[in-house]
Amino acid sequence: MSSSTSTSTLPSGLAVLRTFPDVLFIPEIIFGGLVWILVASSKVLAPMLQGWVMFVSVFCFVMSFSLLCLYFCGVHGGGGSCWVTLDAICHSTAALFYLSAAVLEAYTTYSLGFSILLARQYRENIPAVVFAFVATLLYVIHQVFSLLRWKSS
Repeated sequence: MSSSTSTSTLPSGLAVLRTFPDVLFIPEIIFGGLVWILVASSKVLAPMLQGWVMFVSVFCFVMSFSLLCLYFCGVHGGGGSCWVTLDAICHSTAALFYLSAAVLEAYTTYSLGFSILLARQYRENIPAVVFAFVATLLYVIHQVFSLLRWKSS
């Protein structure tokens, strides 16, 4: 894989799948979709907390998929400064959102662990917590390298 952090341009076409950190779009979409599915299929015991987790997972899924499609199509025209800035802002926002969502989902799941009656919901929420933290890690890595690319642009 070639490193896109040494240049200030964004890849287009299939080069998105060969450059780092843009190759992280695929696992971000996969793990974000898994969080979305797992939270949607679980019983909602804390609507405000799990509502935020659902919003974050859907928002980040749509944002990542949209950026991936735009990069594939080459809409950015080689990655002007505004597109590099947009990429850095989007991934910084997604990393912050996912960190808060993962912590809230972990708190909700931890709270369920004290009740024997809610053991099934507890077991259903554990994978959502794990995948939320994996998605957080992916977005943080993408954020760091996007900010490095932004700084060099």
